[in-house]
Amino acid sequence: MKALVTRLDSFGDVLLAGPAIRAVAARADHVTVLCGPVGAHAARLLPGVDDILVWDAPWVGFSPPPVGRGEVEQLIETIDADAALILTSFHQSPLPAALLLRLAGVAYIAADSVDYPGSLLDVRHQRAPHAHEAQAALDLAEAAGFPCPDDGRLRVLDPPSTIALTGPDPYVVLHPGASVPARAWSPRRCAEAVRELAAAGHRVVVTGGKGERELTAYVAGEYALDLGGRTDAAALCGVLARARTVVTGNTGPAHLAAAVATPVVCLFAPVVPAERWRPYGVPHILLGDQDAACADSRARQCPVPGHPCLESVSAQDVVTAVEKVMVAE
Repeated sequence: MKALVTRLDSFGDVLLAGPAIRAVAARADHVTVLCGPVGAHAARLLPGVDDILVWDAPWVGFSPPPVGRGEVEQLIETIDADAALILTSFHQSPLPAALLLRLAGVAYIAADSVDYPGSLLDVRHQRAPHAHEAQAALDLAEAAGFPCPDDGRLRVLDPPSTIALTGPDPYVVLHPGASVPARAWSPRRCAEAVRELAAAGHRVVVTGGKGERELTAYVAGEYALDLGGRTDAAALCGVLARARTVVTGNTGPAHLAAAVATPVVCLFAPVVPAERWRPYGVPHILLGDQDAACADSRARQCPVPGHPCLESVSAQDVVTAVEKVMVAE
């Protein structure tokens, strides 16, 4: 059986699909992951993936492309699968993807859907109301006939050695960036945390993407090793795998840390529910006011002046949480 698993949005979302992908891979002869351009970087890290099909869907993402008939027709002609699992967040509809998969000739399609699917779905599953995104994907996989074959935790392929980048252990990683501004701790607070962690005797490594070099340089200052722009996804896995703990917002590296079994201190803005998006399957501590006025707003820019849900967290709060989560490891 050739199976296809669809998760069309971000890097972290695809990582959270990893356990469900392994469940499908345990029963299928070949597994293709259909994902967006950003998610493809995560899909390449996941066990159980035989092939990756990249498509920028016009109904997801922060800057979705216009609908193009030619692109849609090409996708339909490219898809070759007997069965498909469509994974979406709790607020997304799987039906646009289901329509395209039906047109591509996929005979068996399963998804979570609150909307009437007509003939688009063979398994219309209802997710548990408060399930974490990773668990919800596993629940759907089981309902579709793909039970979990292992412990269901996040995993990635063995990361490369990064000791040449980081130097010797031990160290703490602080990742200041986030794809959504509302989920990011301020650069000033991040820099304060680096100084306080260093003063407490921790060696600190600051990570970030190529477009975040100015940010990571500011945050690292003279107190931390700045790896901004120096790690691709696989190398970042290696850096996080050897860290004692990772300090980050609700963003992809929080889930990548969980996938390499590293504890997480997460600066979690409540614009999305922590019960669905917290670090999964590892010791973690959430910092931030989860009852703030922005809660469940899904805002990309903080709607409350001063970003109080995260700015109320002090650098010393982070130091205390780091040392506490290390004990729980």
